Amino acid sequence: MYTRVTTGMTQRSVLSDLNTLSSRLAATQSKAASGKQITRPSDDPFGTGRAMALRASLATNQQYQGNVEDAQGWQNATEAALASITQYVNRAHDLLVQGGSDTTDPTDRKALASEIDEIINGVKETANADYAGRYVLSGTATNVPPYKVGADDTYYGDDAGLDPAVPGVLREIGPGVSMSINTVGREILGDGTGDPSGGQLLSQLRAISDHLKTDDGASLRTTDIAGLKNTLNTLLGVRARNGAQTNRLDAAASRLQDLEQATTEQLSNVEDADLSKTLIDFNSQSTAYQAALKAGANLVQQSLMDFLR
Repeated sequence: MYTRVTTGMTQRSVLSDLNTLSSRLAATQSKAASGKQITRPSDDPFGTGRAMALRASLATNQQYQGNVEDAQGWQNATEAALASITQYVNRAHDLLVQGGSDTTDPTDRKALASEIDEIINGVKETANADYAGRYVLSGTATNVPPYKVGADDTYYGDDAGLDPAVPGVLREIGPGVSMSINTVGREILGDGTGDPSGGQLLSQLRAISDHLKTDDGASLRTTDIAGLKNTLNTLLGVRARNGAQTNRLDAAASRLQDLEQATTEQLSNVEDADLSKTLIDFNSQSTAYQAALKAGANLVQQSLMDFLR
């Protein structure tokens, strides 16, 4: 049985082939222009799902990185405040040694006491350091300055974070990993009611000032020296803990950056087109399309009947 191939059938076949080649050429051209392997979900449903999961992972990672950066800023502000308080303590120690000397007369001791009083105000001003509008030494009461400058040595923050069982200011630095970043001012400065020998800075400085004003050289040389040493040890211990937390945050930041780089590379492997291969495909498809146009023009030629219609 013979099948007659009509001119219309030939034309439809040529047009169908040309449309197929044109669609492939357009898709390759779009891939070359965008640089993406996937421009719509239908291009690669499995790859699209994987790309969406990788993008979600990147977004979560970036949130953790933002939390770590905020925590690092908080820690740096805390360290700057603690370093300044340490300088005040060292200066107070120098004044204490000078005031405890037998060669220092009552008038000179009163002058030294005036400087100690200014150190007290300076310490409390430093303890009111803030980061992004939040007081770093007030526990979780970050909207309240921990101390007031003047005779009132009351601590106005809270003790959250001082006891490991009571969460302080927390930052989530990884999946299910939260870290307390705050320091409680009461731990260092006290609240003006503690024993001066117990390592609470404000009570110790007040005692030194009183002993200078009353010309009590014996107390300056004994209990005050020992008490200020305890205070300095407490301060250095808090700074060491803050430094350890900073190191942990630095390690977390490095880990998150490595994870972001690895995830970005995986996303690129899924989404990005191989530009060299794409350009080669484009050139070959363009050549094939041009050849098809010429072949089609030869196959579908006008006859006398076309002019007689």
